[in-house]
Amino acid sequence: MAGLVVSGTQVSYIGQDCREIPEHLGRDCGHFAKRLDLSFNLLRLSTGGKARPCAGRRCEHQRLGRESLTKSLEGLSAFGSLEELILDNNLLGNDLVLPGLPRLHTLTLNKNQISDLECLLDHLAEVTPALEYLSLLGNVACPNELVSLEKDEEDYKRYRCFVLHKLPNLKFLDARKVTRQEREEALLRGSFMKVVKPKASSDRVTASPENHYTPLPAASRDLTNHRGVLGKCRYVYYGKNSEGNRFIRDDQL
Repeated sequence: MAGLVVSGTQVSYIGQDCREIPEHLGRDCGHFAKRLDLSFNLLRLSTGGKARPCAGRRCEHQRLGRESLTKSLEGLSAFGSLEELILDNNLLGNDLVLPGLPRLHTLTLNKNQISDLECLLDHLAEVTPALEYLSLLGNVACPNELVSLEKDEEDYKRYRCFVLHKLPNLKFLDARKVTRQEREEALLRGSFMKVVKPKASSDRVTASPENHYTPLPAASRDLTNHRGVLGKCRYVYYGKNSEGNRFIRDDQL
């Protein structure tokens, strides 16, 4: 098979632009493969699949039948003895569904399209109970400078703490070994480390080149008109510091 490399119990099928795991790959190699590398392909959810819904704090993973399972990863069911799985540089997103892989201890999902961290971790805790090494670098779910320059080391520490809370048996996360201090912190504070994404406000005014926003009333926007006017300002302060000193009178200073 073109592109297939087999070395002992290691199987590589890299850079073949495949959208699903070929059936013959599992038929020929699934019974002996312990390490499977499927990097640099086009694995993603099939068009007929649906995202796993979340309810409250716990993600209820969809119990998909064979007809609706993500077709791209359905072939993993043939690899019952798999211990290492590399899925880097694919198109996998929040719809990721893995079959039960009880012996899997290493999973890398670097540079995919995963943004929902909690749902992913709950799913991995269910289908990969022996997992010890996990890497999510390059996904939105992993907050670091690889995905956003706005993220810093504190964001990444919170992420690690939450991951270790969900998967306490991990020995390595991304490129770092898990320390005893991290384990202790995850035990005490991990459940509070989930980052809640802010909801978009429906009241937010979208600026456009044709309609530049200004807090001034319409009657005062003409530069040649200097009349005093009264109007309601739409400015709302969202900063961290108090603005209470704006209301101190001169005789209180």
